[in-house]
Amino acid sequence: MKTAYKPVVKLAAAAAAAFFAVSSIQVPVTALAYTKPAGSHVLTPIASGVTTYSNEKATLDASNVSEGYIMVKYTGSVGKIKVQITKSGSETYTYDLSSSGVYEVFPLSEGSGSYSVKVFENIQGNQYSQAFSQNVNATITNQFGPFLYPNQYVNFNAASAAVQTGASVAASATDQLEVVSNVYNYVINNVTYDTAKASSVQSGYLPNVDVVLAQKKGICFDYAALMTAMLRSQDIPTKLVVGYTGNLYHAWINVYLEGQGWVDNIIYFDGNSWKLMDPTFASSSGQSQEIMQYIGNGSNYRAKYSY
Repeated sequence: MKTAYKPVVKLAAAAAAAFFAVSSIQVPVTALAYTKPAGSHVLTPIASGVTTYSNEKATLDASNVSEGYIMVKYTGSVGKIKVQITKSGSETYTYDLSSSGVYEVFPLSEGSGSYSVKVFENIQGNQYSQAFSQNVNATITNQFGPFLYPNQYVNFNAASAAVQTGASVAASATDQLEVVSNVYNYVINNVTYDTAKASSVQSGYLPNVDVVLAQKKGICFDYAALMTAMLRSQDIPTKLVVGYTGNLYHAWINVYLEGQGWVDNIIYFDGNSWKLMDPTFASSSGQSQEIMQYIGNGSNYRAKYSY
């Protein structure tokens, strides 16, 4: 079969004009008791080989679906590869897949259920042929796993400069909200918006959090990935969310706070700069009237994918 694809999310300069909106607090079924790690705590994805599916073109390691991730590697000879991951009844997540033969990590962001995993090889232009297909049933026992482990979009490890910096930045914090605040303040004070990169970024771009940290500049996708990596390494479940603000694609951050549940868009963009919202919603006095009106209109922000 041949399948035509639309380009993967492109975060261009025009996106800087969009708002990052604040939505409601969602309380999950299971609570999480938070203890700040000594330094940092990085979960490491493992392709253990206990449960695998393969053919001559690709291998899927589903050994750790209970932790909320799968690992896929391409073993064929074509240079341009896509992988699609679809939970029954949910959005299809399309990723570029490296031709290096090395496993890459993909979150099961939509929770427990039946997932279809398909690998496609490029034939020409935007035409692809299916090279691998497998259905996987996932019972995710660690509901926060997809948003604590590193993955292709939020790629880090224990040796990452982003993790080490995150530990230093969070050292003075006494609770989750202070960790979020410290990370937010560090990133916005040390990373500038790269307008040249935003105007030239290509489809399929993946953030490198350590490069962003070293160069001290990036696009909104870079900001979101860097902050997400830092927060996850502090044991704070964090979603890098891609969706629409108005008619533009953008990225923002949701975090899970003990006693409150998931707080959507805790770090958002107001059209000019990054902002940290008041997640308690105890008072709206700290928010501008314009922002509060924008928040009240749910059509202004629509999450599409969570990584």
